Amino acid sequence: MIAGADDIWVYLSQAPLFWLTATLVAYGAGHWCYERSGGNPIVNPVAIAAALLIGLLTATGTPYAVYFDGAQFVHFMLGPATVALAVPLFRHLPRVKATLLPMLAALVAGAATAVGVALVVAGLMGASRETLLSLAPKSVTTPIAMGVAESIGGLPSLTASLVVATGIIGAILVTPLFNGVGLKDWRARGFAVGVAAHGLGAARAFQVNQIAGVFAAIAMGLNGLVTALVAPLIVHFLPG
Repeated sequence: MIAGADDIWVYLSQAPLFWLTATLVAYGAGHWCYERSGGNPIVNPVAIAAALLIGLLTATGTPYAVYFDGAQFVHFMLGPATVALAVPLFRHLPRVKATLLPMLAALVAGAATAVGVALVVAGLMGASRETLLSLAPKSVTTPIAMGVAESIGGLPSLTASLVVATGIIGAILVTPLFNGVGLKDWRARGFAVGVAAHGLGAARAFQVNQIAGVFAAIAMGLNGLVTALVAPLIVHFLPG
């Protein structure tokens, strides 16, 4: 009986679409939990899906490389999904133009804070140079962050994990945090979470308010551009 179960698992795990299906099922379960909670931001679908997949990979002893080979279509779709955010941006273009200068000021401050604070805190905790370089682009959407990390000498795989963790934390905290401090301007709320928590933060912003989502998408794109340009300069200021 056990041998038969093992044979079935080996067959399923080698199927091209198995890990893609597992990813979609895990996210579906996470989204179901999110809806059942009444939209509670703590019950984040991505966090639940990640926990389920990590548990499955650990329980079956499956290397991440094997999982990625099967689920890489999800990774591929990150690019088109990011580009698709231009649609709501175009629809609300007049509002965007009216706040261009404040957005640029917020972008500079937010990008500098996201990179600077992370590097200072990690440096004080004794992180290695390679870890610091992997940490620098953590607030940028995954495809850009991995490319930036690789170009400056970081570990793209570590960066990807840090990006996901940053996005999940941001998506969970953004609504209660802004409500707590009394920030009511949807443009400011969206832009802040887009700079700090990239795509996952933008997705959460769209769930809460359309305008917040638009400005989060703008912030995510601009922050990716700024980080890609500035991150290589950081190398010269880090300890060898």
